[in-house]
Amino acid sequence: MKNRKELPLRIGVGIALLNRENKIFVGKRIDNPANSWQMPQGGVDKNEDFLQAAKRELEEETSIRTVEVIKQLNEWMTYDLPKNLLGKLWKGKYRGQKQKWFIMQFLGKNDEINIRTKKAEFLDWKWIILSDLPKVAIDFKANIYKKIAKEIASVKLN
Repeated sequence: MKNRKELPLRIGVGIALLNRENKIFVGKRIDNPANSWQMPQGGVDKNEDFLQAAKRELEEETSIRTVEVIKQLNEWMTYDLPKNLLGKLWKGKYRGQKQKWFIMQFLGKNDEINIRTKKAEFLDWKWIILSDLPKVAIDFKANIYKKIAKEIASVKLN
């Protein structure tokens, strides 16, 4: 395996999805059943713009399509994988991710949500209050989730 510093960051997107009660969607990953949750996220395909990638990832992971884009965050959010995951995720090609995040509002009903998709990533899902977001995140993503929670708190929803 290459030295950590030689590995690039994977370009990705993330979705902070809020319901009408301003609660945020989180899913429990199949490959990490410990008590940590994450927001939908994923990689960007070749020739795909960030918003297109975010909507695709959201649908692939949750079946959700009924959304309104509230805001694209300006800042790139980055994280490095911990040593125990380095070389295991993404076939060892990346040391972490550099992500563009979107705040979206879910306009549908909960029965639209289906995490049992073709390539399921989540075991379970729930809506949580914004202040709990950093608390439920896996430790190496907690700082990103704190920044996103701050951004969400500053946004006015319909």
